[in-house]
Amino acid sequence: MGDISGDDSKPHLIFSYGTLKQGFHNHKLTSELISQDDAVFIGPYITRRSFPLVCGPHGLPYLINLPGSGRRIRGELYAVSARGLARLDDLEGTSIGHYERLPLQLVVNADKDGAVPVDADAYFAHRSFGEAMWERNGKEGLCEFTEVEARRYVKRQDRPHQGRNIIQEVRQFVNGD
Repeated sequence: MGDISGDDSKPHLIFSYGTLKQGFHNHKLTSELISQDDAVFIGPYITRRSFPLVCGPHGLPYLINLPGSGRRIRGELYAVSARGLARLDDLEGTSIGHYERLPLQLVVNADKDGAVPVDADAYFAHRSFGEAMWERNGKEGLCEFTEVEARRYVKRQDRPHQGRNIIQEVRQFVNGD
């Protein structure tokens, strides 16, 4: 990303809290972006405010846009090119209403007084089902998506109900069906 120029190539800061993190299933995409000079790992960060983080169908993690609820979330910060961002948006299903990329603030270390907040984006559960997902999880959230939660993750090709899309499966999940 060092030799990219122009406004379109300004790096986008993306907070990863789930399967895109190091050691998790979708990190292969993050690694590919890094190898193609479309992403740079900045480091571990935590949300400045609390948010709900829950698991939905297939063990997928969802950050819910209800600031002040839940806990402060631990994750990783990446600088991503416009080309890399388009690939992340595609994976996260932003065009179909699965996740939406929204702003939030992060700090490098929750224990440091006066830590300067960093503005970034994260992929939140789409607003059409986010709050229902939080309620379906009993308003109990995580502070971090870990190996324990990742054991419940089902790869896309291994998911049952291949005829349904993820939005239909999310709706079925939040309705308790």
